[in-house]
Amino acid sequence: MQLTLENKYRAYYPPKYQLLKWVGNKQKFAVEITKHFPENYGKYFEPFLGSGAILATVAPHTGLGSDTFKPLIEIWQMLKTSPETLISWYAERRNRIGTRTKEEVYAEVLSSYNSHPNGADFLFLTRTCYGGIVRFRKTDGYMSTPCGVHEPISVKGFEDRVNEWRYRLKNTEFLHCDYKDTFSQAKAGDLIYCDPPYSHSQSILYGAQNFSLDELFAEIEHANAKGVKVALSIDGHKKSGLQACNLAIPKDLFKQEIFINCGVSMLRRFQLEGQVLKGEDVADRLLLTY
Repeated sequence: MQLTLENKYRAYYPPKYQLLKWVGNKQKFAVEITKHFPENYGKYFEPFLGSGAILATVAPHTGLGSDTFKPLIEIWQMLKTSPETLISWYAERRNRIGTRTKEEVYAEVLSSYNSHPNGADFLFLTRTCYGGIVRFRKTDGYMSTPCGVHEPISVKGFEDRVNEWRYRLKNTEFLHCDYKDTFSQAKAGDLIYCDPPYSHSQSILYGAQNFSLDELFAEIEHANAKGVKVALSIDGHKKSGLQACNLAIPKDLFKQEIFINCGVSMLRRFQLEGQVLKGEDVADRLLLTY
């Protein structure tokens, strides 16, 4: 990717709207994050894909997005291979609202998803659940987030988002795999951006229970030795900086540490609904190996 600094910052702008409604979405901070990406790199990798906000902001000339959560990857793969089908997934469920209440439709789709996890149901749930908080019970793995108070976007609104996102991600491949498998594909000069589950706030979110930060650091160290550049978003500080997230980050692994103000945590809004949220601000750390 050959960009002057001026063209780089002009090129890195986020989509106008989110495709998925997703807690921890980096879309509002995508410009601040991506301006610290290297000016030149080969293939772009994003192994903790989630909402894909940074991926869509970069819109790489060649990229790979991956995640271990299969229903999520089904959505991204359908965006790439058959966007019309993706729109119909959402339309079929969204159009049930009217003959039944939003809450009734949500409960029906949630039950369908929990009996057989799939991308079509999950797509509607992400756009309709409370705050985009994808939360699962540890006891049985069932998604347990209640229906949101907002009205899910119209089918036309979703179609417009699909059309923008499919264009931005036309050169990206999507795989259902572990992040270590994605790391293994990167070569010298490539860039990996990691946005893993955060240790202090996301233990209830999908996949977070079994995630090991130490293992990720080991993968980053190996990638760095190969000449792969890595950018990592990770816990910074919470409660206006009064609580530092003290993580055992290996010495000399990263060359830069940048703090990015993320405002009030959506997860804390969910946990403290109805309470005053003064002092619940969050800052992310962006760690760079270059």
